[in-house]
Amino acid sequence: MTALSDLRQRMVAWWRDLRVNAGAGRYFLAGIAAYLLLAALLGIYWSMTPAQFDVREHTAQRAEASGQQVVIGSTTTATLIGLAETLLDKPGGYLSNDRTPPGVWLDNMENWEFGVLIQVRDFAKVMRDRFSRSQSQSREDNALRTADARFNTDRHKWLFPDAEGEYRVGIENLEDYLARLADPQQSSAQFYARADNLRDWLGTVESRLGSISQRLSASVGKMQINIDLAGDADATQSTAAPQEQLVKTPWTEIDDVFFEARGTTWALLHLLKAVETDFATVLQKKNAVVSLRQIIRELEATQDTVMSPVILNGDGFGPLANHSLVMASYISRAHAALIDLRDLLARG
Repeated sequence: MTALSDLRQRMVAWWRDLRVNAGAGRYFLAGIAAYLLLAALLGIYWSMTPAQFDVREHTAQRAEASGQQVVIGSTTTATLIGLAETLLDKPGGYLSNDRTPPGVWLDNMENWEFGVLIQVRDFAKVMRDRFSRSQSQSREDNALRTADARFNTDRHKWLFPDAEGEYRVGIENLEDYLARLADPQQSSAQFYARADNLRDWLGTVESRLGSISQRLSASVGKMQINIDLAGDADATQSTAAPQEQLVKTPWTEIDDVFFEARGTTWALLHLLKAVETDFATVLQKKNAVVSLRQIIRELEATQDTVMSPVILNGDGFGPLANHSLVMASYISRAHAALIDLRDLLARG
């Protein structure tokens, strides 16, 4: 009887412990589910791309807050600062180097950030090399040199040093340059709004748009003839390449390229509007204002709301939409107009 009594007590104790542990397990699973739901909701909110801002109003507000004047170069510099600040201060902050949910899941926003960052880097470099220098042998601005270097920090670095911290330093150096630019008591900072300087930057933009247009168009795949050496009978290259090759963006990268294009064109819209202000005299003299505005108009269409919850990759003339081809169409037209604008600026 004693043995049976001991066995019964052990079974009762085991069942009691099982119920207690099961209750703790349910609470644990409920906590995990609540966390994942909250992360999903935050992810949806953080995936909303920032709205466009008025570059002139943004510049005026910064000047008023700091007591500075608005001079030639103020709008482009303030706009570059605004783009960099948007990367860091938008909902969710900077996500490209996140290591935890929901940021680690949001690859579309990460690619949007990359598109913006590329334009920030390109413009910081042209400000350092061209806009702030009167000629090739003049000294470069120290603040712009530092800003250019900091913006080129690896976008995925999250520790020692983290990308956000380096980009903040870049912004601080741009603000230093902007303050000196607007100070009538000193001439250490200058901005030269010349046609050759603008044309140089537009050449970089032309290459960027051409590349991303090709990557978008390759969403459906196409046989492409090798034209790498076309136009020069004496041209050579390091290794032989096939005369024809299939160019196709992997299906896993379709949405990545699309959102990188959205970020690129979002940033370019603001920079081109800023250029329209600071280079107004040059553009009017070249009768190129309308050409610039047409480029802006084409790029504005790339920011239309995407009504589909996913980026579709239908055939060119198939029953389903192909969002990449639609985006490529707008960018290609802007690219063609950009070539015409650079040609206008090159004329006497």
